[in-house]
Amino acid sequence: MAAAIQNLTEPSGSPVNDFLRRTSTVMNDFTVNMNEYLPLRDLVFNTLRQAILKGELKPGERLMEIQLAEKLGVSRTPIREAIRKLELEGLVLMIPRRGAEVAKISHKNLQDTLEVRGALEELATDLACQRITDEELRELSAAEDHFQKVVKNGGTEIEIAEADEAYHDIIYKASGNEKLVQMINNLREQMYRYRLEYIKDEAKRGILVHEHEEILQAIRIRDLIRAKTLMKEHIDNQEMTVSQNLVEEAEATSEVGKKTRKR
Repeated sequence: MAAAIQNLTEPSGSPVNDFLRRTSTVMNDFTVNMNEYLPLRDLVFNTLRQAILKGELKPGERLMEIQLAEKLGVSRTPIREAIRKLELEGLVLMIPRRGAEVAKISHKNLQDTLEVRGALEELATDLACQRITDEELRELSAAEDHFQKVVKNGGTEIEIAEADEAYHDIIYKASGNEKLVQMINNLREQMYRYRLEYIKDEAKRGILVHEHEEILQAIRIRDLIRAKTLMKEHIDNQEMTVSQNLVEEAEATSEVGKKTRKR
């Protein structure tokens, strides 16, 4: 099976089209958003990454090459390549004598990631206050309006996360610092995972809307100190909420374990 597909038009028996047909019938618990023009290895990588981010592959779950290859109807080679890339993104861990497993969301990983994100977001907000153009302000305002609509209309967690990401992307762009944007993008997948965890708490979505509005207003009047303070609170709130969710999940798991042992 070819590892990469170069032609834009695929014959009916091509590896990509065969893969697409198999995933449409075999992958009952994965949500697949496929693009026939991507190399096969990228299709497999995107499928596994989305399954992890959406929680379809659970934290701590082992990633068995043979089973995944059979499930997706591909050879083990693209599975192995995808797992290596997922490890680089921090979504998969390689455990000695055990193999690959989905990385758990730990307090340490959460703190490390959000400390870096917080510093980068504050810098981006600082620079955006100084450099944002009128056109970018309109884009940021439109992104906030879209975010509010998605939340108000009961959008899915993925839709809300993507709208939230789009809002922040405009601030990054408005910073005018390509190196900063590149550094933030390197954390994108790990940030996205924690973003989804935060959004799962429906009670926090209204707070997100309010925080976005306040940050927008501070940037609009170029109040650098207030904008940076609001952004720091925005990220800190995410860390506190996800940390609390982790504690509650751990307690629930422990309680289930105790009940099981009593039986």
